[in-house]
Amino acid sequence: MDDLTPLVAGWPVGRAAVGVAAADGVLGTAGDVSWVTRIASVSKILTGHAALVALEEETIRLDEPAGPAGSTVEHLLAHASGLSFSGDVPLARPGRRRIYSNAGIEAFAEHLAARAGMRFERYLHAGVFEPLEMGATLLLGSPAHDVHSNVDDLLRFCRELLDPVLIDRSTLEMAVTPHFPELRGVVPGIGRFDPCPWGLTFEVRGSKDPHWTGRSNSAGTFGHFGGSGTFLWVDPDAGLAAVGLSDREFGPWALEVWPGFCDAVLARYEGVRSGGRTRP
Repeated sequence: MDDLTPLVAGWPVGRAAVGVAAADGVLGTAGDVSWVTRIASVSKILTGHAALVALEEETIRLDEPAGPAGSTVEHLLAHASGLSFSGDVPLARPGRRRIYSNAGIEAFAEHLAARAGMRFERYLHAGVFEPLEMGATLLLGSPAHDVHSNVDDLLRFCRELLDPVLIDRSTLEMAVTPHFPELRGVVPGIGRFDPCPWGLTFEVRGSKDPHWTGRSNSAGTFGHFGGSGTFLWVDPDAGLAAVGLSDREFGPWALEVWPGFCDAVLARYEGVRSGGRTRP
């Protein structure tokens, strides 16, 4: 396994841990991969994966009403319900704007809990964390931003996103394809984009510039970053995924060092394409 320490040596943080994976295994790491920290909005894509499990179990449907009037499960998961960042009062009619919303993800989790007849925390643990052996990962508050995890567990999740075993590949492909693709919106901390592509909780890179991933990342790259200085991306064209955790809140520093890290990873492992369904 590669030591990726040189790739993070210049990060202006007190502590960092990173990892890179292909579908059949971990390729490289740096830092303490067992260090557990709050992953902030990276939590959303774990919640999103629970949603995909629920879709395949037919516990929910994308087109069923959920959230504010006129909104559906699909609207909530794609940040298209019209709900504001943290409030329950809509700022727009559903399907009109891409309004990044913690409240929308929280409303979805409440909806799923009601449909499943169990607390969302338990559904997430049983449907995602347990089968992927993510033993250090816990939801300790909002499903939009309060999951705590480490690089080791998140690399297991990355491999699920590269070669899914909990859901059918077609379900994942549907989730990481832009929904309501024409909508304009803002990626918090990055900028305004028209259009602003987003899947079901997964941000899709598309043609966004600037961006928190590398210039070498494909337009189909999907994932999320978190305000606690964390990120997770999957580039299906490269067959690679990367995770980064730090102890410094997201800010301009991240946009200065993360893209270079991502480009270095893609260059280092150019041509790596792995299949298989083994797990650590």
